[in-house]
Amino acid sequence: MPAKDWLAALVVIVAWGLNFVVIKLGLSEIPPLLLGVLRFSLVAFPAVFFVKRPAVSLRVLFLYSLTLSLGQFIFLFTAIYVGMPAGLASLVLQSQAFFTVLMAAIFLGERVHRHNILGIAIAVVGLGLIQGAETGSASLLGFVLVLLAALSWAAGNIITKGVGKIDMLSLVVWGALIPPVPFAILSWIFEGPETIRASLAGISYVGVLSVVYLALIASVVGYVLWGRLLSRHPASKVAPLSLLIPVIGLLSSVWFLGEQLALIQWLGGVIVMLGLALNVFGQSFWNWLRRAG
Repeated sequence: MPAKDWLAALVVIVAWGLNFVVIKLGLSEIPPLLLGVLRFSLVAFPAVFFVKRPAVSLRVLFLYSLTLSLGQFIFLFTAIYVGMPAGLASLVLQSQAFFTVLMAAIFLGERVHRHNILGIAIAVVGLGLIQGAETGSASLLGFVLVLLAALSWAAGNIITKGVGKIDMLSLVVWGALIPPVPFAILSWIFEGPETIRASLAGISYVGVLSVVYLALIASVVGYVLWGRLLSRHPASKVAPLSLLIPVIGLLSSVWFLGEQLALIQWLGGVIVMLGLALNVFGQSFWNWLRRAG
């Protein structure tokens, strides 16, 4: 890749890696469902008046919004809110890669290779070590919610897989039109009008900057640059770079939030990363072994 594309990839990796720290900071002032309202409202408005609607059906746009946007972030925001460490959330969320492989096999008839199965098995061991070191119902709830967020992300991947090449800016902006409504309804029901009013009235620059970062940097800049990289280069060259996102997520949570993980959790994280790497590089490695043999 040319230097400008490597720079774009670095921007995305850092932006998405820091995203989890920013979510944690935002949730210190804004409850999770209200944070979803603010994030996607800022993504959609006023940009929707200046960005052309993507060339997809309303059904696809609706399903994309419900899975990749609404579903993923209801679960992720709530998970971190109830106590899931931001760094571990960044790692566990990458299980979306395995869910995507399995859902592609079920719904699209794609073949699951031996390295995919082995990678999934290895990652499950790592996830088991991570959760085994957590204690308390809140920790278990957070862990399960992040897995549901990963499942929602994977469902969104399957939906967008059949779309083909598309203007990512238009998809991100128009896909953000739908989530604020269900987020707002759920926030009113579960968080209550008093909490909403108090959060908005007492919001500081930390909360404001968190919303701006999540909407404009993580959503708009991140997804647009990533989509352009995928359109210019083979997925086999771009996708492996996402393995660096949980590395940034884990390190930044230690540096900025002071999160401390047990040794067994670091070991579990390494094992999960090994499973992810095998899922991404396994076929290439297998082909190399066959040629070498």
